[in-house]
Amino acid sequence: MSGTSTPAQKSRLRTALESDLFYTFKRSPVAVVSTVVVLVLVLSAVFAPLIAPTNPFDPASLNLMNGFTPPMSPNDFTGETFFMGTDDQGRDVFSTILYGMRISLFVGVAAVLFAMVLGITLGLLSGYLGGWVETVIMRIADVQLTFPSILVAMLIFGVAKGITPVEYRDQMAIWVLILAIGLSDWVQFARVVRGATLVEKNKEYVEAARLIGRRSGAIMLRHILPNVLSPVLVIATISLALAIIAEATLSFLGVGAPPTQPSLGTLIRIGQGFLFSGEWWILLFPAITLLGLALSVNLLGDWLRDALNPRLR
Repeated sequence: MSGTSTPAQKSRLRTALESDLFYTFKRSPVAVVSTVVVLVLVLSAVFAPLIAPTNPFDPASLNLMNGFTPPMSPNDFTGETFFMGTDDQGRDVFSTILYGMRISLFVGVAAVLFAMVLGITLGLLSGYLGGWVETVIMRIADVQLTFPSILVAMLIFGVAKGITPVEYRDQMAIWVLILAIGLSDWVQFARVVRGATLVEKNKEYVEAARLIGRRSGAIMLRHILPNVLSPVLVIATISLALAIIAEATLSFLGVGAPPTQPSLGTLIRIGQGFLFSGEWWILLFPAITLLGLALSVNLLGDWLRDALNPRLR
């Protein structure tokens, strides 16, 4: 069995390596560097328990005597040295960044997936069915576009948190945050998919599917959807950077991740309180990490948009 599958796998790998997309990727230093940075940060977050010197959110591992230790300098009381210093509670800043990045990435990816599924579904329905379905969905999208997405996310987060029982608010905060960011970001997916669906539904293969008795749901999922995914993947990549920034903004404002599960935005908010007292490292290193992550994902999305644009080939 393995002998028959290996040539097929090699053939697919060779096809991918010889594709125009991979050729464009190799000739773009920005795309290569962005990919390396994203992979390093994502793998660091995924394997944080193995990489981080300590678990910064385990109270048993904290030592208040290590508080406010500068980077690469021994603590005056314990003599311990920390690569990026410590915060006010004696937590290793490097470890807090790795664990905080896990929260930021999880919220960003989950929110984009939720927005993508919702936007694709509504875009397919509005583009294929038309009529009052299209009118209702697109008018809701137009109304939402009149408000900044961060304000929409704050409104949804506040309402969802308000109806959540008090004893479950900290446990549900991350999921409420995903819901808020996802609901504030579905419009662009829906508009792009609707436009592509309007073009695809009048083509001959869709007409042929109707003639042989295919149902509308099957036509949308099996025939139209695969042909509208290219722009969706580009939007999803760019939206990931925006979702990470939105999560950091909400957490910085104190309406995002709870203190028991701090993200990069929460760490920046904590560090901002000590910036003018001289403990600059508590803010600087989480901010640089967030900047590097968001910028790399955004640059990768820009390259993917250009690479998949047939007009630029």
